[in-house]
Amino acid sequence: MTAGTRASNVAAITPPGPVHLDALELRLVRLPLLEPFAVSFGRMDSRLLFLLRLEAGGHSGWGECVAGEEPLYSYETVGTALHVIREHLAPALLGQEIDNLADLTSRLGAFRGHPMAKAGIELAFVDLVARLRGEPIARLIGGVRERVEVGVSLGIQPTVEALDERVRRFLGLGYRRIKLKIKPGADVSVVAEIRKRHPGIALSVDANAAYTLADAGLLRQLDDYDLVMIEQPLAHDDLVDHARLQRTLATAICLDESITSHDRARQALETGACRIVNMKVGRVGGYREALRIHDLCVEAGVPLWCGGMLESGIGRAHNLALASLPGFTLPGDISASARYFERDVIVPPVEVAADGTAAVPTSPGLGFEVDMAFLESRTESAERLHPSLSRRWRR
Repeated sequence: MTAGTRASNVAAITPPGPVHLDALELRLVRLPLLEPFAVSFGRMDSRLLFLLRLEAGGHSGWGECVAGEEPLYSYETVGTALHVIREHLAPALLGQEIDNLADLTSRLGAFRGHPMAKAGIELAFVDLVARLRGEPIARLIGGVRERVEVGVSLGIQPTVEALDERVRRFLGLGYRRIKLKIKPGADVSVVAEIRKRHPGIALSVDANAAYTLADAGLLRQLDDYDLVMIEQPLAHDDLVDHARLQRTLATAICLDESITSHDRARQALETGACRIVNMKVGRVGGYREALRIHDLCVEAGVPLWCGGMLESGIGRAHNLALASLPGFTLPGDISASARYFERDVIVPPVEVAADGTAAVPTSPGLGFEVDMAFLESRTESAERLHPSLSRRWRR
């Protein structure tokens, strides 16, 4: 590790003794968004949340699978995640004694792909372990911050005026970095106008893989606007073309969709495909891989920040814990619960202070309580898997 930093603590994610996994609850909950969220590949008006509760010896832990309803951001969907968990991942775990996180990930690692499905289970396991140990997740994994800096991600708007209204609103709420979603036809001119109106703010853009190398000249124009980063401008699974593009840009490229594992992160850094990494614990398969990527980036001196997937407060609490690690030196897309939802599934909701920071929970586990009555009222379906997988309840 470089001077003044330290590694995360994967080895600490060990319960007081082996845990016997008794059941896994899978729950789909729909929450309307306060306003539509538009990106280069589509628009969302509500979020179908996939929440998981892992049970062991009368204790439980909560996780969230961040897959979407359609294969737009990723090939994984809520439907594929439900299938692979029911038919493959849960049978490999339930009724078994699990020693630690490494043991859990080893069992899940027998199955190829599906990192979002695996992450949902991993997050629930880490919450369970933290509760059993009486520690907050942040302390368990090696977090060093009591508060984390947060930014806000703003979807594509029909007019610059509508976008600027949102920029002003969230700056007024204290957010320390504004990220604009862009796509062909809504990019350089929009960024130029926002930068003109807000010359001193930390500003970045996110293309969600909307461009190709043929657009390199257009993307180079963004160098004129003092951006923190250009996030994922090219294909979702690309490293080579990003490396070629980065050599022509003064602005740092940040990779999101392309960073799916520790090895992909290593390859991205070795090839020069990016200078910043967006970490989404749900995208990379869970805490173990996320902590390995964190340590890799710290060693290489590459800034990290915590991305968001319009999670409920359960996923948001996990993000806060992750962002407390020393390598997360840029404001993340964590945001307050009230950024997206009128009411969250946790109490109290996640809040952002006037100084643009959010508190890292200090109570055991997630550090928040799940509002079960509200959760039940918004549940579209639920099932509880037992070791036999023959005894299930559904709604």
